[in-house]
Amino acid sequence: MGFTCGLVGLPNVGKSTIFNALCGAGARVESYPFCTIEANVGTVAVPDPRLDRLATLYPDKKKVPTHLEFIDIAGLVAKASEGEGMGNQFLSEIRSVDAILHVVRCFADANVAHVSGEIDPVRDIEVVETELLLKDYETLGRVWERLKREAKGADRRAPALLEAWGHLVEKVAQGVPIRSFTIDRGVETLLRETSPLTAKPLLYVVNVGEEGENECSRAVKRIADEHGSEVIVIRGRIEAEILEVAASEEERSIYLQEWGLENTGLEGLIHAGYRALALITFFTFEGPEVRAWTVPKGTTAPKAGAKIHSDFEERFVLAEVMNLEELLATGSEKALREAGHVHRAGHDYVVKDGDVIHFICA
Repeated sequence: MGFTCGLVGLPNVGKSTIFNALCGAGARVESYPFCTIEANVGTVAVPDPRLDRLATLYPDKKKVPTHLEFIDIAGLVAKASEGEGMGNQFLSEIRSVDAILHVVRCFADANVAHVSGEIDPVRDIEVVETELLLKDYETLGRVWERLKREAKGADRRAPALLEAWGHLVEKVAQGVPIRSFTIDRGVETLLRETSPLTAKPLLYVVNVGEEGENECSRAVKRIADEHGSEVIVIRGRIEAEILEVAASEEERSIYLQEWGLENTGLEGLIHAGYRALALITFFTFEGPEVRAWTVPKGTTAPKAGAKIHSDFEERFVLAEVMNLEELLATGSEKALREAGHVHRAGHDYVVKDGDVIHFICA
């Protein structure tokens, strides 16, 4: 099971620049709208100091981090929901992602045209979110018409489903994103099947210039606070250039220090995508690898085991769970066992972020 974050926004806001810095993938970056026609896809390792520390206990094993997938999607313009610009392609591609990273331009550059002529983050955010809402209204409306027909039949559950779906359509018509209100449990399954755009987790990615944060980026933060969303501020061009010219991690750190940065905004973006998708990490050290694995919060041990091998869930007997800090303190699995600190967990055990697990299967 993969987890995908889609970079979306107006044309020329810096999506491809940020994508390049994230993935080192060499996506085209030009100063005219719709430079990105086909979506660019890249896989990014999730930095995790816990994996680094665990790997020190097993220096002969390969260290394998967990990953997120990022997609650089074609720019959207007003009336995209009606097919304007690359709208239809944009909206179909965003439907396939698990979380939306809304890139907002907050940098001035006379050489990079703004699709609306001037920088206005409030207007730009409204354009994108309005188009997503309009597309959802269209999609939910088609389902609503079908439910109306079914409500005239013999299924006694149909009228209640129709009523609940009608409330959902009404909220969207009022401009309320689906992610921001409580969903009636009766329509949850149908809603997942419909995959509306505004139900997806969203965070704002503010692309600023060399000067860093400005009034424009602060305006985005105020909007994000109102929506209960997270904001990541990135000097996109600078960080992409650092990644391109730095020959090593040490050299990259030097360049970052010159710009007054302790860490890249891109690292923050990777972790923010992790949080937006409500993911956790567990670790294993079986065979030749010390490895991190990604699962949603609330995943039980058998389903977590299925991440390693598809038949682990069916063959699951128990999980031996170790606390990472205790394992590091004792220095070995053997010492931890002798101290009686290896916990045996059954089918109902819910995996915790940071667990180190050995799966025992039939």
